[in-house]
Amino acid sequence: MRHFADRERRDRIARRHALAPGHRVGDAESATRAMTVLHATEPPTVYLSVACRADGVSVADIDAALFEDRTLVRQLAMRRTLFVFPRDLLPAAWGSASARVAEIEYRRIAKDAAASGLAEDGAHWLDGARRAVLDALDPEPLGLTTTEIRARVPEVAGTVSVSPGTKWGGDVPIAPRVIGQLGASGDIVRGSNDGHWRISRHRWVPMRRWLADVPDPLSTDEGYAELVRRWLTTFGPGTTTDIKWWLGSTVGAVKAALARLEAVEVSLDRGATGWVLPDDLEPTEPVEPWAALLPVLDPTLMGWKERDFYLDPEHAPYLFDSNGNGGTTAWWNGRVVGCWVQDDAGVLRVVLREDVGSEAAAALEREADRLTEWLDGVRITSVYASLQMKSALLP
Repeated sequence: MRHFADRERRDRIARRHALAPGHRVGDAESATRAMTVLHATEPPTVYLSVACRADGVSVADIDAALFEDRTLVRQLAMRRTLFVFPRDLLPAAWGSASARVAEIEYRRIAKDAAASGLAEDGAHWLDGARRAVLDALDPEPLGLTTTEIRARVPEVAGTVSVSPGTKWGGDVPIAPRVIGQLGASGDIVRGSNDGHWRISRHRWVPMRRWLADVPDPLSTDEGYAELVRRWLTTFGPGTTTDIKWWLGSTVGAVKAALARLEAVEVSLDRGATGWVLPDDLEPTEPVEPWAALLPVLDPTLMGWKERDFYLDPEHAPYLFDSNGNGGTTAWWNGRVVGCWVQDDAGVLRVVLREDVGSEAAAALEREADRLTEWLDGVRITSVYASLQMKSALLP
């Protein structure tokens, strides 16, 4: 059985994730493809994830890929998370991970609508609400914001009761949930952004208008297999646990995809086993020492469930919040060694959790200077700030 030691896995990160100097890419689409998809829960993550991997790419270049060329598209998919997809990968998601999210959300909304008295038949009500939203969007060439949809579509103007009797319970607007379900199913898409690039004020647009030529979804099995194939290309080797977690699906779906791909089982350090594609067994050449500063929820940090090969377990409570969301991270030779924050002027400062030596410290400072220059005074805030980030920002 082919063995992949931790060091080789970290060298693959340097090369495949376009993080090490000499392995970076030149445009936003290539940076996204290198990672399969980009996390888009927070708008700045998309831009910063590209900036870390692509030399010479500006905010305007990223905007062009998202809003003009539309080679990159936002789509709710794995684990009910918003991602930016390369356009050609959308049919795989629509047939598998996104369809799974859309179906689960459909049942939840229908149940809550009936329980809250919006209708006796929640599914019938939801079908009508979906049609009403699509009808409202159809004549609008620029699309509508969520607020505008609520104002124009009485069917989604109300609220529903969620988790009654719990500390998370209460009445919530139904419109964002119906709109989100339409987004997960691929009927509508987050189009142009009315706000600054670090803020989400997107207009909802029918997918058929945004893309003009909308391909058919793949079958469920084909869709999951293609997502797993892309994941293995980017993150392999990885364990079954890693793939199941990232895919947000079942062990059965993962096993079926691996079998369809004829994936090869390999051994990992600490007695674990993982998977790679059958044509991906060649040794990886060592990489020169490298540093990287990655944003909140960057896909390199969030690509695996089992992270010991790049993250000291003792660091995890300081760099992830209680829900498992990763904050900013500082990397040296494929290991997470700290985080970064900004001062009031927007200058990046590296905060280390271990002694990395003078060479590493200098390399991280160069990356801080590079990202500070790219941001050009723009300050980034996050609801997912880690304990380490919060501590570093205390006066």
